[in-house]
Amino acid sequence: MTILNEIELKKLLDKFRSLPSENEWVEFKEAKNNFGFDDLGEYFSALSNEANLKNQPYGWLIFGVKDKNKEIVGTQYRENRADLDSLKHEISRHTNGGLSFVEIYELFYPEGRVIMFQIPAALKGMPTSWKGHYFGRNGESKVPLSIQEIESIRNQRMKEDWSAVICPGATIDDLDKTAIEKAREEYKKKNPRLAEDVDKWDDITFLNKARVTINGQITRAAIILLGKPESE
Repeated sequence: MTILNEIELKKLLDKFRSLPSENEWVEFKEAKNNFGFDDLGEYFSALSNEANLKNQPYGWLIFGVKDKNKEIVGTQYRENRADLDSLKHEISRHTNGGLSFVEIYELFYPEGRVIMFQIPAALKGMPTSWKGHYFGRNGESKVPLSIQEIESIRNQRMKEDWSAVICPGATIDDLDKTAIEKAREEYKKKNPRLAEDVDKWDDITFLNKARVTINGQITRAAIILLGKPESE
């Protein structure tokens, strides 16, 4: 999860405000004084699902900005920082999997205070619900997520090759040398015409050729098949 600093946030807000209109994963609200809790939860679900469908890491709900002309007008919504932070727990109680905001940012301009809610994209294979219902966007409108979109997200789980996922931080040192040598022998038996070449390859080249690693990066398959006991 990426946490942004003030400079990055202001650049991002400028970028969003320069868009010709809202898109499915960015929503502006004036919210000058208050905003309904269920409305907030439904937008959380909608923007999370749309971010997934549009291959975006996050959706964004932005308070204190007019949705038509993108003018900053400021918001007094939950001015106490502790009340604002408590939203993370409040939202997580009503979403599937306890999903909640990555972060809630406050920006202060001469025109007023802006709140930027950073919403994680729905997990692959699991659309984000709010109180048991799934929401999405149709243009600038919040609507129930269509059956087609629900199935599109659910089918992502079947398309993903779990074994090919890269293990962050894992290196060749996490693999057992003896297991790699045994894998080489098996590979040569199945590919006898490549036997001489296999003997010339270093370990990473061999593992890439055998499709156990990807561009030298250690996959789950590599750890399970060839990893040292302490690496699993």
